[in-house]
Amino acid sequence: MPIGSRMENSKQDVSADAAIFAELYPQLRRFAAVVAPREVDPDDLVQDGLERTLRKHSLSSLTNAKAYLFRVILNLASNERRGLMRARRAFSRLSSEDTAEPAYPSDLTELLRLPSPQRAMLYLREVQGFTYREIASLLGMSEEAVAKASRRARARLSDELREDSI
Repeated sequence: MPIGSRMENSKQDVSADAAIFAELYPQLRRFAAVVAPREVDPDDLVQDGLERTLRKHSLSSLTNAKAYLFRVILNLASNERRGLMRARRAFSRLSSEDTAEPAYPSDLTELLRLPSPQRAMLYLREVQGFTYREIASLLGMSEEAVAKASRRARARLSDELREDSI
């Protein structure tokens, strides 16, 4: 293939990827806002997810770019959460003073205690109205696993809300 032809194909891939990303960005941003730890900017997750994806694939070459990017963003959010938890544990060991953060009760606090994958499932099901089958496709899980994890997440959230109201 001549060099000029390869460059033309590359330009077409880039413009196709730009169009796909422009269409998906609002959904990716909302999803990242739900699954991201409080300390992480959702736009950073979207950008990191896009960067990692584009290192290996063009968006136009993916069968389901939305599902692929959702999964990448969810994995990045989980990695961030683990890193933050390690840092918090290390900091608490180094801290000689027993300082407590002020507590501001909120239902959102209980929601944020759920692991990122469970928050993602609840968001996709309860807010976005996706079916378990669609969520399973987006997150790369089986439909049964999504349904079971969603039920557990709702039960856990319900229990925590009930405990706080007592």
